[in-house]
Amino acid sequence: MAGSDQYITIRLEPLGKKLQVLKGIPLIDVLNEYGMEFPCGGKGRCGKCRVRLLKGEISLSDEHRQYLSQLELPESYRLSCMSEVREDIILEVEQFSTFILADESEFIFTPQTGYGIAVDLGTTTIVAQLLDLSNAHIIGVRTALNPQSRYGADIISRISYAVEKNGLEQLQKLMHDAISTIILSLINECRVEVSKIVIVGNAVMQHIFCGLDLKPLSLYPFESRARELFSMPASAIHSRLDGDIPVLFLPSIGSFVGSDILAGIIAAGIHESYEYQALIDLGTNGEIAVGNREGILVASTAAGPAFEGTNISMGMRAATGAVSSVWTEQNKIAYHVIGNEKARGICGSGLIDAMSVFLSKGLIDHGGQITGGYDKLFLDNRVSITQKDIREFQLAKAAIASGIHILCKQLEINCRDISQVYIAGAFGNFIRLPNAISLGLLEFPEEKIHKLGNSALIGAKMSLFAEDLSCEQVLSKTRHLSLESDPAFQDVFISKMLFPDK
Repeated sequence: MAGSDQYITIRLEPLGKKLQVLKGIPLIDVLNEYGMEFPCGGKGRCGKCRVRLLKGEISLSDEHRQYLSQLELPESYRLSCMSEVREDIILEVEQFSTFILADESEFIFTPQTGYGIAVDLGTTTIVAQLLDLSNAHIIGVRTALNPQSRYGADIISRISYAVEKNGLEQLQKLMHDAISTIILSLINECRVEVSKIVIVGNAVMQHIFCGLDLKPLSLYPFESRARELFSMPASAIHSRLDGDIPVLFLPSIGSFVGSDILAGIIAAGIHESYEYQALIDLGTNGEIAVGNREGILVASTAAGPAFEGTNISMGMRAATGAVSSVWTEQNKIAYHVIGNEKARGICGSGLIDAMSVFLSKGLIDHGGQITGGYDKLFLDNRVSITQKDIREFQLAKAAIASGIHILCKQLEINCRDISQVYIAGAFGNFIRLPNAISLGLLEFPEEKIHKLGNSALIGAKMSLFAEDLSCEQVLSKTRHLSLESDPAFQDVFISKMLFPDK
């Protein structure tokens, strides 16, 4: 091969993948293509992108060496985000696939002609469904990881990259490329002509997709400028897409509450209900909506970093190797691992179960302190929960519980006045309700709580059949509330950090 000295070979184990890449390529560019997470945005701080050198060498800078030392990693490990590859190497990579929640819910619709695509654009994942608009049947599904994850697992990291590093155009291109690849794949496989594409997502994803200035979301009072329907021709995101196909991004509600929650409100029918209802999305932002046909209040909370594993020492997404459920069996702790492989971390649903089990066994007290003088609690010799993890969980559960309390207070109702509670999102779909209730995360009777699944995708599909996509019927009734503006917020938040008495 001409110029072969410019290329080196990387073998990824246990995937068995053999790659030929340019000498000197950043390892983050290679592993990002295989779904590797970079929760801290490639800053070397979290250690989640660690790999083990089985053969070959990756040189260490002083900064890289310092981070490895702080993370207490052996000499054979490297952080992908701080590594360049200049010779043939073999790496052991904890490769995994992420569960992405699609949807097959039925809903009322008015038949139309043609085909449409609904897209739920998440911070971590993307899911799209192709529908026959004459009968609402799903004829194609595609899912993918959001390729922006290399710039951070959370929306704050994405905002930082877009604003501080002038990276908005790069983030937008990654998003357009990913969604257009999905759309073209669906069209080509099903051999249909699509008449419309509806996309929903959180406020940050919407700003990035539409190329809107993210500075307002980086500074107090964190106001979104995207309360209107955004439309562009499909050819604007990829030249191979027909310019006559409109791509419609539904409006955000306000601040960090995006069109995914607007779609969730539509899916739950809160805006049409005579009784008070609540929608709780336990995903990246922890958004909450409470109200009825007379008015709806919405808020966002800082719950995601704990529930999605970012701030948990052994936290990870709901993927192969993650402990997803925990229980006691003959007075011993038992657990399930996704993919039936060795446990290498714990995801949000497993974290809730573990907290409930530890609390019931008296290993954690009412205030969240580990009893017996220990600094860790072990599920087995591989997976543990630290005191800091418990505090992170308490902060997350207090954010949700106090958010619901404040919204009810502002509506001059009691939590008991809410007739139905809808839990949305992939994480919410897998939590064990009795455990979430026992911890004070959800302060409702179990019979009132319903798992709605991917409510954002349901609402996006319903919008394919709507005549007015401005969503004014919902937006006119909906108001965003900054929880911190309530004078009682701090007192309520602190009280909700405690675990309920037995």
